[in-house]
Amino acid sequence: MRTYRELFRTPEFTPLFITSAAVVAGSTLSGLALGTLVYAATGSPLLSALSMFGPSLAQLIGASTLLSAADRLPPRAVLSGTCVLFAVSTAALAISGLPLWAAFAIVAIQGLVNSLAGGVRYGLLTELLTEDGYLLGRSVLNMSVGIMQICGFVAGGLLITTLSPRGTLVAGAALYLAAAAVARTGLRRRPPRASGRPSVAQTWRTNVLLLGDTARRYAFLALWVPNGLIVGCESLFVAYAPRHAGLLFASAALGMLAGDTLAGRFIPATWRLRLGAPMRLLLAAPYLVFAFRPVLPVAVAAIVLASVGYCASLLLQQRLMELTPASLSGHALGLQGSGMLAMQGVGAAIAGAIAQLTTPAMAMAVMAAASVAVTLALAPGLRPAPARPAPLLASCAPLPASRAPLPAGRAPLPAQPAPLPGSPAPPLSDAGRPLCPSSPGNVPSEANAGHGE
Repeated sequence: MRTYRELFRTPEFTPLFITSAAVVAGSTLSGLALGTLVYAATGSPLLSALSMFGPSLAQLIGASTLLSAADRLPPRAVLSGTCVLFAVSTAALAISGLPLWAAFAIVAIQGLVNSLAGGVRYGLLTELLTEDGYLLGRSVLNMSVGIMQICGFVAGGLLITTLSPRGTLVAGAALYLAAAAVARTGLRRRPPRASGRPSVAQTWRTNVLLLGDTARRYAFLALWVPNGLIVGCESLFVAYAPRHAGLLFASAALGMLAGDTLAGRFIPATWRLRLGAPMRLLLAAPYLVFAFRPVLPVAVAAIVLASVGYCASLLLQQRLMELTPASLSGHALGLQGSGMLAMQGVGAAIAGAIAQLTTPAMAMAVMAAASVAVTLALAPGLRPAPARPAPLLASCAPLPASRAPLPAGRAPLPAQPAPLPGSPAPPLSDAGRPLCPSSPGNVPSEANAGHGE
């Protein structure tokens, strides 16, 4: 599957796409409105950043307790139900006089539930698309995120200016309700991907299983940490330029859209893994210019360029799916998404704390430098293991003398000793000769290690 036409002709992909886009638009509107309300009420860059990105910290709790349900509950019911919950809770944020602690409690609950919704959404995508169509489908969903964020931040800025932040929150709630309606009517009822009851213990066991493999663990860390540190930079846009924050957020969304288009359609499969580290460096390096507090056009250009590097996550997600059993795809993608959003919340908290002590511009440069350092540290563990050729069976079993004449002057090899009584006979190859001790018939190959989990 290589074209958008083939993708949108796939049954149920279009309603999933619309549902995802509406959820992102609602989240963008409500997040910008809430961040504006909190900054106006407190004047704190830390609290403003946490109101927009702090709910992601709740993803850690969700990833530890709810993710086993991602493969064990009906996808349509979960997607439509969580959208209704988001709509009701966002409308509650618009209540005048709502205490600050109550607003943070509501967005924490939203983050907790979103950890489950993300796992279900992207797990369903692996059911709808073939393996060769997954990268294109995921890139299109990521592109919809970029487009909806551009539209959402622009529309949100206009609504906040012309209407009010609370009115913008109501608009976000309406978008969540629209997403629930599309999911309920456009997706067909289907059984869960895995059997058994979801539980906290099962979630923990599967998390340990997924993170216990070294290759998967490096993939998870590379998906979580560099990305989260740069989102910490973005969380300071309101404090850095209050009048132009919408423009800066839209610039980041534009760069992310360009990167996802590049990765989904134009980067050959042979180059995807190689470009992961350079793209993660691109994600961070342009933000170093903020140490010099650039003028607005330079800041916009740096943000657009850096955000192209977000496509590194798309490239690594495909590798993660190659390393993960199909029955755990929803859980793995939910863990990846929850960990990434949780790290974004951590990044926002760290960036806000540094900005309190220095300035927003200096804090953005510090977070970028940290992201570069993490990317360089993780790079060795993400290199593909070199393929080792299987040993030739004939090299372990001497050929008959008529077919393997000895060179002149060389003594024949001693005969193989007969096995002791009661000892097992050596395994035989298809030709009836003993296998090498290191052959694939005796020792599990590196490619199969860890996949029988």
